[in-house]
Amino acid sequence: MDSAQSVPRHVAIVMDGNGRWAKKRFMPRVVGHKFGVDALVNVVKACADRGIEYVTVFAFSSENWKRPAEEVSGLMSLAISTVSKHLTRMMGEGVRIRIVGDRSHVAPSVRSALEQAEESTRHNTRINLSVAFNYGGRWDVVQACQKAIAEGVAPEALDEATLSRFMAMSFAPDPDLFIRTGGEVRISNFLLWQVAYSELVFSDCLWPDFGEKELDAALADYARRDRRFGQVSSADASALVRA
Repeated sequence: MDSAQSVPRHVAIVMDGNGRWAKKRFMPRVVGHKFGVDALVNVVKACADRGIEYVTVFAFSSENWKRPAEEVSGLMSLAISTVSKHLTRMMGEGVRIRIVGDRSHVAPSVRSALEQAEESTRHNTRINLSVAFNYGGRWDVVQACQKAIAEGVAPEALDEATLSRFMAMSFAPDPDLFIRTGGEVRISNFLLWQVAYSELVFSDCLWPDFGEKELDAALADYARRDRRFGQVSSADASALVRA
């Protein structure tokens, strides 16, 4: 990979393993999520230090409502406490926060905290942190289609570029690198439209333990990839020319 492209512009992360991390330590699952937030804050700073422009994390999926009520309640409370605990630091680090997902079913207190994070950081430009909250990739495609229809886009005019304008992540380039921690090897309905050509890296590390060392390993893996986007590699192209 060309050195200019060796650092991804956009990294998407499924922060998996918080509950298992806590269970190994005989603690409630929500404690693992609290340590996971600390890991997120540190990883976002590390990404900014390495020149990454966009980070998108899966904080709460539309399927997570099926988890035990106590854990869901703890996650909602954590969203509020995270803003009060970490917002000043994130502002100082030049992080712009955006929330992507369906807010209509989120409690007003949680929605208010998320909106505060967005408003307080909207002038920051060092790195963009998108938090997928009550988000699902299939929901994203459906809501984009609904918006296109509502705007009167004709069926024959609805192509990939047009639909992309209505996606929840329309403000950002598609992720170059997709990281999932926790040892699971699946996308789990995260950014289904946007990760079509992302490089996938799966780590056995549980998210609260994910730090600069693990991030750099994922970035090194990414830098070794030959991103062809359906084309032949430059080496293969040269061979064809010589032939």
